[in-house]
Amino acid sequence: MSGRAGILNGLLVAIGLAIGGYFIGDGFVSARALERSVEVKGLAERDVMADTAIWPMQIMVAGNELEPLFIAIEKQGAQVQTFLRENGFIEDEISVSAPSVVDRLARDYSDPNTRFRYSVTQVITVFTSKIETVRNAGQELAALGKAGIVLNQNDYNFQTQYLFNGLNDLKPAMIEEATRNAREVAAKFAEDSASRLGRIRNANQGQFQISDRDSNNPHIKKVRVVSTISYYLVD
Repeated sequence: MSGRAGILNGLLVAIGLAIGGYFIGDGFVSARALERSVEVKGLAERDVMADTAIWPMQIMVAGNELEPLFIAIEKQGAQVQTFLRENGFIEDEISVSAPSVVDRLARDYSDPNTRFRYSVTQVITVFTSKIETVRNAGQELAALGKAGIVLNQNDYNFQTQYLFNGLNDLKPAMIEEATRNAREVAAKFAEDSASRLGRIRNANQGQFQISDRDSNNPHIKKVRVVSTISYYLVD
């Protein structure tokens, strides 16, 4: 009797293990099915006009006596400000820095044969939302040159900057567009793989980038965002 009971118990244990193994195995299959996914990227772009311009204008005079240089820089600064007002800018949009003096002979690496000992510079900066006014005035700078005013236009620090500050207004629509584009790509992939598109597994909005549309039109900006989204695939 005890032998038959032992055999019966053994059969029950074996059956239990088999059933448990089936459910465990089925669980792994289901888990693997849930892990089937596709990761896609969605792009959204906009070309927008800059809404802020920063236009620094550096004037420079050089000579061997400081007093006439300060008189000259003051006169030229006043001429530049008059030029700006005549071209559509108001006082609140114009700021003037204090003159800066460089003594070339006082430098450790100075050239004793330098023609002029002193150079005096002053920066007049326009900060404005009048983008087209800045561009139009920039085309009239020859008038200052004819008046004997030397502007430092080649230094990168004195290039006109065009900025776009309206990103927050664009974000919702652009994120929606990028997400829609990503879903279209994922749906096509699911269709080609004989699957259906499931819910979102995870999503990364991506960073917004603002750059010049091209080198010739820095006042036109390209706003770009790439969203990365992963979807589950369902049989």
